[in-house]
Parts: sequence; C-alpha cells; structure tokens
Amino acid sequence: MMYHSTIQPHELRKLIRSGHLKFAGNAALKIYGRLDCSSGKRMKRANRVFFDMEQNAISNGFRPCGRCMPDDYRRWKSEQETG
Repeated sequence: MMYHSTIQPHELRKLIRSGHLKFAGNAALKIYGRLDCSSGKRMKRANRVFFDMEQNAISNGFRPCGRCMPDDYRRWKSEQETG
C-alpha cells in the first residue's frame, strides 16, 4: 500500500503507466477500486492509497467499490451478510 501524499507526481505516473499500480483506495473509508473510477477520482489526496494487486487491498481490510466493481462488491456484501 502506497499513500498518494508520499509519491511525487512524476513517480506516480510512471508507476501507473508501467502497470505497477492497478487499484486505488480510500484509507478513511477502507474502499478500493479501479484507477478510472469516478468516485475514486473525487477523493482527497490525503485519503488516497494505491495497491499493486487486489489481494493487497483485501488483506489491508479494504472492500470493493460498488460503483466501478459492482460484481465484486455484491460478492463481498453477500459474504458479509452470511458470514
């Protein structure tokens, strides 16, 4: 997990273009999603974190975004209700 506030803009662009960062999350809300998510683009920089793999987001206690990852969110929601 990498905090947006600790990455220089040129480093961030390089990591995204190279495919090293694939997901972004909101550290305050514990939600992660795709980099092109409209909800994610509106969050405060201080709350934004980046992940290289979806599993890293999940292992850090984040849940999928309902807007950009609806199938994953429904699966997560179902697991929460049954488990």
